[in-house]
Amino acid sequence: MTLLEDRYTVVGFDLLGHGKSPVPADPSEYSRDKALVDLDDVIASVGDSTVLIGHSLGGYLALAHAATRRNLARALVVLNTGPGFRDEVKREAWNERSRRNAHRFGVPVQATGLNIQEDGVVMESLAALTVPTLVLVGTADRPEYAGSAKYLERKMPDASFVAVQGGGHLMHEESHAGEVAELIHDFVSQLPPEA
Repeated sequence: MTLLEDRYTVVGFDLLGHGKSPVPADPSEYSRDKALVDLDDVIASVGDSTVLIGHSLGGYLALAHAATRRNLARALVVLNTGPGFRDEVKREAWNERSRRNAHRFGVPVQATGLNIQEDGVVMESLAALTVPTLVLVGTADRPEYAGSAKYLERKMPDASFVAVQGGGHLMHEESHAGEVAELIHDFVSQLPPEA
């Protein structure tokens, strides 16, 4: 999101085992709830008016943060992501697929724990998430992301959906980076004034 740095304070957040973050060997260090505590620290360092922007797993974590910590973020922007699973069988199938494909994610295998879903907290909270949310999906990404994006728009009271034509999974880093940055800027600039 470097294309937004001239207009906003932008703070990047690498999850454990990703980017420049530490890589603990202990698999128990990698969980959604521990990642949300780390995100609490990032938000506390930035202060008020935080707009959480998350892509894929990061988008799910932004939704989980809003679901478990109401009114901390001013708004959310989620890109090519989904809300997880309410159904235990589907959730466990996702978890098993994540474990089986851990070697393909480009991060240490133990970091797969961040992708494991223990509950349906996001799905169960969507109707109560009144935080303004921009849901972006690339039309060239896997079709399930479009379905998830439309589901978020239907279920969340203040969500808006935008399909980025031709955008792939990493559209914010590749050929559609400028378009994605402008969509985010337009969304943030139209947020209601803070009380």
